[in-house]
Amino acid sequence: MSELPTTLGELRSSGWQSVPVKVEMRRNLLAKLRAGEPLFPGMVGYADTVLPQIENGILSLHDMLFLGLRGQGKTRMLRQLVELLDPVIPMIAGSELRDDPLAPITKFGREQIAELGDRCPIEWLPRAQRYHEKLATPDVTIADLIGEIDLIKHAGGKHLSSEDVLHYGLIPRSHRGIFCMNELPDLSPKIQVGLFNVLEERDVQIRGFPVRLELDLMMVFSANPEDYTNRGRIVTPLKDRIGSVVQTHYPLTRELGIQITQENAWSERDGGVDVRAPKFLQEIVEEAARLARSSGHVNQASGVSVRMSIANFENLLSNAERRAAVTGSQFAVARISDLTALMSSSRGKLELTMSEELDQQDKVISRIIDEAVKAVFDQKLKTGMFKNVVEHVESGQTLEIGDRVSVKECLERFATVRDFARQTATLARELDPELAVGPHAEELQVSVGELILEGLYCHNRLNKSPRGGGSAYKA
Repeated sequence: MSELPTTLGELRSSGWQSVPVKVEMRRNLLAKLRAGEPLFPGMVGYADTVLPQIENGILSLHDMLFLGLRGQGKTRMLRQLVELLDPVIPMIAGSELRDDPLAPITKFGREQIAELGDRCPIEWLPRAQRYHEKLATPDVTIADLIGEIDLIKHAGGKHLSSEDVLHYGLIPRSHRGIFCMNELPDLSPKIQVGLFNVLEERDVQIRGFPVRLELDLMMVFSANPEDYTNRGRIVTPLKDRIGSVVQTHYPLTRELGIQITQENAWSERDGGVDVRAPKFLQEIVEEAARLARSSGHVNQASGVSVRMSIANFENLLSNAERRAAVTGSQFAVARISDLTALMSSSRGKLELTMSEELDQQDKVISRIIDEAVKAVFDQKLKTGMFKNVVEHVESGQTLEIGDRVSVKECLERFATVRDFARQTATLARELDPELAVGPHAEELQVSVGELILEGLYCHNRLNKSPRGGGSAYKA
């Protein structure tokens, strides 16, 4: 930064040329594409669907609307657009609207250059300060976005028709950068109408005074589909002025969903317990979210966010960590019985279609989790493999497990079933070879045993009843 020009004269001598912000982003995007650099690091599953839409919008110099259900990464991608801006750009020092030294739009900027000429001081604006974001709420006003007459300045002697009396809103202050309006349908229609001129003519008018500001900015928006929000909708003329509408989506496969959860969930714990989740439990957590997205009991217009999978996975690990802390163990592997912890992290992540929502929500979540267990069980195992377990309970025996039962107790109970301990040990090595070796081996064996019991229950081969914080499997 110390080697950069500090005056307008030095800037001109350096050969620097100003370009519109959209052209700047287009140029930098093309450079990234040619270099094979990722556009949105950390975003998974959008390479062939969403990213081409965004890239085309930027290359076309369009303003963009990111349209999709909650938890599809819209805001995250919008905030990463700032990486397509230059690292720094020059501005007239002290300019409220970050005037371009070669093309000032404010009275202050023009007067500075007229008075000081090549001696006009300039500052360098980093890209991080060129992104402004506003969450649309019904109480947002035109003054917040565009600006208002500052009565204090007027009382100080400034004339109402003078630019000096204005207090600029967030959009003019985003000049030479990116302005993002989150949840656009929540903005009242009359405020949306106020954005027409900014999108089409790139100028603003305040209180009817002939103040024309040739704004240079990229306008981006996020929104849920209109048929979901009850608060409002995007007015048709505003949609017509937005160049590209980018449609987002949930992960297309279970594997992509698991990858997103692994990258975003807090799984590396710092409490002195090495806690892990077997691969089949990770699949169950993701499958629960996928089933919720197709359940007739869930309002599909609202959607089921990927935050449900992330929060559920974190609660699954926490329940296993809590058990290890109580029993004094340094190692923990999540089990099927830990899925009860998903109830609290799933509430609020989905909306039901039925009127008695509060009474039925937990039942629907429990049913979805059971279906997820059954789906993963059927993919990996068959009920006919465990006739010995069915025969054991049909003889009048009961198997009790739960998140409060220690590993040692669980293995002792498994040993009462003919050949069951050998089966769980063998399947543990097949289902998760990494955890099956080392200090987590016995924990994993118990987790596999619980998967088998719960799978048999889901197929009506066993009955289950709650008992002492866990479950009792019987005939």
